Amino acid sequence: MSFVANRVEPGVYRDSVALMRVARRLSELAGVESAALMIGTPSNKALMREAGLLAAGGDAATANDVVVAIRASDERAGRSALDLALRLLAEKGHGHEEAFPRARTLSGALELLPEANLALVSVPGEFAAQQARHALERGLHTMVFSDNVPLEEEAALKRLARDKGLLLMGPDCGTALIAGTPLAFANAVPRGDIGIVSASGTGLQEVSSLVARLGGGVSHGIGVGGRDLDARVGALGTLAAIEALEGDPGTRAIVLISKPPAAEVAARVLHAVSKSAKPFVICFLGLEKMNLPQNARLAHTLCEAAELVTGSNVDAARLAPPEKLKGRFVKGLYCGGTLCSEASIVFKMMGAPAGEFVDLGADEFTRGRPHPMIEPELRTAHLRSALADPAVAALLVDVVLGFGAHPSPAEVLTRAVAGSLKPVIASVTGTERDPQVYSRQVALLRDAGVLVAPSNAHASAYAAKVASQCSPA
Repeated sequence: MSFVANRVEPGVYRDSVALMRVARRLSELAGVESAALMIGTPSNKALMREAGLLAAGGDAATANDVVVAIRASDERAGRSALDLALRLLAEKGHGHEEAFPRARTLSGALELLPEANLALVSVPGEFAAQQARHALERGLHTMVFSDNVPLEEEAALKRLARDKGLLLMGPDCGTALIAGTPLAFANAVPRGDIGIVSASGTGLQEVSSLVARLGGGVSHGIGVGGRDLDARVGALGTLAAIEALEGDPGTRAIVLISKPPAAEVAARVLHAVSKSAKPFVICFLGLEKMNLPQNARLAHTLCEAAELVTGSNVDAARLAPPEKLKGRFVKGLYCGGTLCSEASIVFKMMGAPAGEFVDLGADEFTRGRPHPMIEPELRTAHLRSALADPAVAALLVDVVLGFGAHPSPAEVLTRAVAGSLKPVIASVTGTERDPQVYSRQVALLRDAGVLVAPSNAHASAYAAKVASQCSPA
């Protein structure tokens, strides 16, 4: 029987990513079956309870505490892991981040940076709305990275932002590019005259990176959160972003990225587009036809959106024609949720046999663990399982670069697929200016025999051709 133990550290705060990395180190210890370090909010305790990690001590924790939870094969391994966790928590960070000013409250931060005009909120979802409201009431544009914010709170915050003439980006806004500054998971792209409004973080990353590689630049990339075009929110964030970019003299053209919105929301957005003097490219992924105003064009893929707005075409990689392969289907294992959705859409557009597409950034894969863009090792077990599955003819994957992402995701991927006899098809979302360097990551993949396409849409289209050549295993 497994040994489960919790240790509660009162009054301790660490960034969630730092906690997840400690948990990952503990999980690698001999005898440790599972580990988690989480703030003691009700939702986090529910996750630990569901995972069989919550003991009596942890159940008593509050939102001001950190819970260290261990499930081990025996008590000795569990106690040893708890001791290491406490030592790791006690370590102070090193590096350039120590030079940044620190404050425990919004008021304290504004005393340190009185000229600030934007706040980034990244706290547990139970507290995010309150902190965002405080920021808006202080006259700050606000980006809410946090998820698990109730939908009614999101709508209320966006109405408050609208009334104050401010932008509320999010909740669950993972990417933004504001006046050349990348926020959260974003890529290093040059300033330019293309504005992007996106309900998808990886959608914004893919389009902005392609724009950069096509010789263009981004004035602002405004994330609005994945639920903004829901009928209950009514595109409040999207409409505010369109208005902001319409008034920005540095923005020549605007790209809108989202899943297909509700009909009444789409009508509201298109009405705002029709009133603009600027050209638009609209990419509502999965929507094949739409009655657009004269100043708008429809893009069916993220790559097409970048091509239309720049007036340039991505140089399609010349990959070898797919051979007839054993296996029934292509399996896509994705870090980016929107890139995963786009792959499925491309398969449908090309009439290819259905593939199997898995978003490894979804909640069921990331509970208590870093997102696979941060720790791509999360994908390794899935890759090896797929390579061993005779029903899988080929693999389709994404590699996402940028700030916040793993320092070399291509290295992790190539180790996972080393020696594969099945085709591995990839795209790389990123730029030469990213910390990981786009060309370096592409070279690592190609040297390992991975087929690299110039965009996720191109990789998906090639994989669809492979799928059409599949034969029963």
